[in-house]
Amino acid sequence: MTHIEPQLLERVNSWLSPTFDQDTQNTIKDLIANDTNTLKESFYKDAEFGTGGMRGIMGVGTNRINKYTLGKNTQGLSNYMKTQFPSETLKVAIAYDCRHNSKSLAKVVADVFSANGIQVYLFEDLRATPELSFAVKHLNCHCGIVLTASHNPPEYNGYKVYWQDGGQLVPPQDAELISVINGLEYSEINFKANNNLIQYIGEDIDDIFITESVKNGSFNTSEEARKQLNIVFTSLHGTSITAVPETLKRAGYTNVNIVEEQREPNGDFPTVVSPNPEEPEALKMAIELADKVDGDIVIGTDPDCDRLGVVVRDLDNKLVILNGNQAMLLMTDFLLKQWKTDNKINGNQFIASTIVSTPMLPVLAKSYDVDCKIVLTGFKWIAKLIHDFPKLDFIGGGEESFGFMVGDFVRDKDAVTSTLLACEIAAQAKSKGSSVYEELIKLYVEHGIYKERLVSLTKKGIEGAQEIKQMMIDARENPLKVVNNSKVVLIEDYQLSTSKNPITGDTTAIDIPKSNVLIYHTEDGSKIALRPSGTEPKIKFYISVNTTLDNVSAFKETEQQLEAKIDAILKDMKLS
Repeated sequence: MTHIEPQLLERVNSWLSPTFDQDTQNTIKDLIANDTNTLKESFYKDAEFGTGGMRGIMGVGTNRINKYTLGKNTQGLSNYMKTQFPSETLKVAIAYDCRHNSKSLAKVVADVFSANGIQVYLFEDLRATPELSFAVKHLNCHCGIVLTASHNPPEYNGYKVYWQDGGQLVPPQDAELISVINGLEYSEINFKANNNLIQYIGEDIDDIFITESVKNGSFNTSEEARKQLNIVFTSLHGTSITAVPETLKRAGYTNVNIVEEQREPNGDFPTVVSPNPEEPEALKMAIELADKVDGDIVIGTDPDCDRLGVVVRDLDNKLVILNGNQAMLLMTDFLLKQWKTDNKINGNQFIASTIVSTPMLPVLAKSYDVDCKIVLTGFKWIAKLIHDFPKLDFIGGGEESFGFMVGDFVRDKDAVTSTLLACEIAAQAKSKGSSVYEELIKLYVEHGIYKERLVSLTKKGIEGAQEIKQMMIDARENPLKVVNNSKVVLIEDYQLSTSKNPITGDTTAIDIPKSNVLIYHTEDGSKIALRPSGTEPKIKFYISVNTTLDNVSAFKETEQQLEAKIDAILKDMKLS
């Protein structure tokens, strides 16, 4: 047997006690004998909560997703809720996606809640994450749980926690909960279910959720325009098949072509390398179908149906994928136009986005005299804004990673209502002889053309995590002074909560919660952001450049110039 460090051996041995079932113990013994590398990865730390809850590889150990790590979370959450709502009958809602073990893990979570005397509403089968957010509020629950790893590879699963308002857990509750969980021993988990407290829910909630989705995502589009729009849709083997087709049908979209090979929910995601609508490969089959049926718009959603990829026809009638920033700009502008047309903008409205998303959104908001609030990455922060500003109307908001939220009936990114909204934009544009792409270029002519690109470096395992940590340390200790021959004029460090002009030395405070993000702004208007992913073993670099656009006919040439500028920035930073 390979030598195992004493500290790690102590953590491993604690899982060879009677607290853990025989299958778990046998698996650990096999790892000790045959695979100490996996053993180390499985036990060297505790799985942690990131920007999208807790995600990790399924398996035995403290750094894995299994019945014990999720049971411990749930026991801690049960204890915490009892301190927060001491005189109330506690209620929770639980949903899960198409991943392996999601259904059984959801039942484990339900068992632990019920064992602690908490009423559980458990979806009878897989459902979209936004429906869980909706159900938490609709059923007056104190919290909600979704078992999902979003777009991560098949070996992953995860655990997202929602609070009373339907938004994900945020400060100070998140830190308080983590402290309670960390203070627990695995032996304290109560797995003995009280099945009388577990109520299965399904079609009754589906009907109300879809009705509300149609109500919130429909905007004065004629019946004829909806019939004329040729839609191609793929659920990428995920949960959206339970909600999106029916939502489109009820809204009056009758011409919907579904990618049949990807219709069936499947945790192996057999037809794609990654079920991530940010990846062009994931939408390949849908684009091929759209070419075959002459589709106007293609939409693909991730496994838990909170993010969407949108494909439209460009000026040459070729199908092109909109990036998350472009989709967000189009959706936000469309909503702002609707509010303005209805005379509902009166100074009490706001839109929202995140620190690594396009700087064009605040420019767009200003043109409508609407406030644009910028928060950390993750929709939990946008949901928190709605909670923190109850007297203001939230129109909509999004982030670059293909997520958008329409109004506040769901308080997380929502690919159901956003899919309908994208179709409304496309149908109205087509009915007036325009297109989604032309509408986007018109925005660029009016406000300036902004071009963004995301570069992700994957660094797996213990060594990878250390490498990412060191890259952020190096960036802080040796900040860039010039990028692509343009001086850095502002460095925003969200970990230190400072915004500093490196030329003058002037420093101001950033009034946003701390986060491991560093953003450089250059003299020519470029923006470069660095952040470790909160859900994957990656470090991400977000590049944004911009210039003016005189007219639609100059778009292609100007876009190519901006792409070349991004290439030069990446080369200068040794990222290409």
